[in-house]
Amino acid sequence: MNKEIDIKKFLANNIVPIIFIVLCIICIPLAGYSGQYLVSQIITRIMRNSFLVLSLLIPIMAGMGLNFGMTLGAMAGQIGIIFITAWNVVGIPGLLLAAIIATPIAALLGWFCGKMLNMAKGREMITSYMISFFMNGVYQLVVLYGMGPVIPIHSDQVILPRGYGVRNTIDLINVRQSVDNFWAITIGGVKIPLLTIILIAMLCVVIIWFRKTKLGQDMRAVGQDMEVAREAGIKVERTRILAIVISTIFAAYGMILYLSNMGTLNTYNSHSQIGMFSIAALLVGGASVSRASIKNVFLGIILFHLMFILAPQAGRELMGQAQIGEFFRVFISYGVITLSLVLYEIRERREKAESAKAIAEQQKEAKA
Repeated sequence: MNKEIDIKKFLANNIVPIIFIVLCIICIPLAGYSGQYLVSQIITRIMRNSFLVLSLLIPIMAGMGLNFGMTLGAMAGQIGIIFITAWNVVGIPGLLLAAIIATPIAALLGWFCGKMLNMAKGREMITSYMISFFMNGVYQLVVLYGMGPVIPIHSDQVILPRGYGVRNTIDLINVRQSVDNFWAITIGGVKIPLLTIILIAMLCVVIIWFRKTKLGQDMRAVGQDMEVAREAGIKVERTRILAIVISTIFAAYGMILYLSNMGTLNTYNSHSQIGMFSIAALLVGGASVSRASIKNVFLGIILFHLMFILAPQAGRELMGQAQIGEFFRVFISYGVITLSLVLYEIRERREKAESAKAIAEQQKEAKA
């Protein structure tokens, strides 16, 4: 009986990754890609997206749910990339300078987002989603009209011929894969970027260490119960703001690595889906609104992006059109978020009902 209950609980808690594993198993033979190609692509996606998805862990620990406001950090990272491209700073020094420029911008945007979320306790996810839309408008205004006349940038590679506004697409040849290529080895025809792996591992270690610090413990306490944390002397609002600031800064660094790996900046659209895809990848890994770990990050990236790789080719083989696969994977990215949120709500209500039933039974026994 206990084993049956454990199996049901395991299936209920991991239904999303199980669905994706089944879909990937079905799509792999349909797509017909070689194992070497799939491994190479998955390693590339892990290197490209890990920083972005890892940046979501801190707000979840602080009880603030899925931080759709990480898009603000992505915007800060893009601004840093625009400046170093205009100044023609190349290689890893260019990426470091982009990170230095992006850090104060991301910290300011994170502080603003944290202040707003403190005014919307209990509705953090939808509020952060709306904030990302609002700040996207500000970002568009800055790069479309501010850069050139207000913010002096005179590079023909960056500014439009009219003298203001950033080009739609910027070639990042100066920093393209500079981190990935700095220290890399090839095993079985698959490129392994060791420096990028070290950077990701360092962030994982920092997150594990951070959880054990006083601030990390405070965030966990706030995430469990804000009122109890406040009575224990923890500055709840300040702690929540710091969680969002840290997440936004990590997202800025993640966006810089992402763009350097891609080698191209789509000025007005690169950041728009980053938050959605990063959150979807985390949820595919088995995370929830209130619980997420590093293993969820990497499992989610592998499964989510494996489906992204397989879907177009599988769609072509099944329906004769690769576009079907494109529509499917976009549908999947939104659908997995919806499914995870619905399952989380069902689980929360069930746990509350079981807790209330247990308390009622205890009271009944005490009266007897």
